[in-house]
Amino acid sequence: MRKITTTKILLVILALAVMIGCSKEAKAPADEYIKMETSVGTIFIDLYEAEAPLHAANYKKLAEEGSLEGIYFHRVIPGFVVQGGDPNTRDNDDRSDDGHGGIGERIPAEIGQPHLRGTLGAARTGQGNPEKLSSGSQFYFCLARLTQLDGGYTVFGNVVEGMDVVDEIAKLERDPADNPLESVTILKTSMVSSEDYQKESMSRPSFGLAL
Repeated sequence: MRKITTTKILLVILALAVMIGCSKEAKAPADEYIKMETSVGTIFIDLYEAEAPLHAANYKKLAEEGSLEGIYFHRVIPGFVVQGGDPNTRDNDDRSDDGHGGIGERIPAEIGQPHLRGTLGAARTGQGNPEKLSSGSQFYFCLARLTQLDGGYTVFGNVVEGMDVVDEIAKLERDPADNPLESVTILKTSMVSSEDYQKESMSRPSFGLAL
């Protein structure tokens, strides 16, 4: 009986330890999200404030100040990424400098999170950048699991709603430089609380099979 009782106690302690460990690893619900309204739909983004605090703070500031508004997505590669955030794209007449601009200072790398479908990564220059500093504004949405980018770029958020919008952008026809022939523009960015996001989500119509 003592052996059985001791075994039960050990199993209970082990189960509690596993539960505590899992609770520590679980990501806490976001307090607020970036709401990115584009010319083809709205995207909601959860920033990784614990894992990439410098990037999260920078993009929160960009969203609050409207710094990305009027910029279009300049690089689209199906099955790979949809990229934007370059202020040079505001000049629609000259696309030769698209992808070469940025807002503010470059950000120290905070590499560690995997490139999963729907995650948000920070673009950077590859040459002459041994520290892998990120662009101050250029970003990309991952269209698939991109293991080849792990360890090289900072992932600092993920799409919680609106991945269908990102997928639509990925379908656009492109020029030889992967720049979409039809410009999809960021119309407005803002920060919304988790409560307001839930209210907006509940107010949107849901579609299902008619019985």
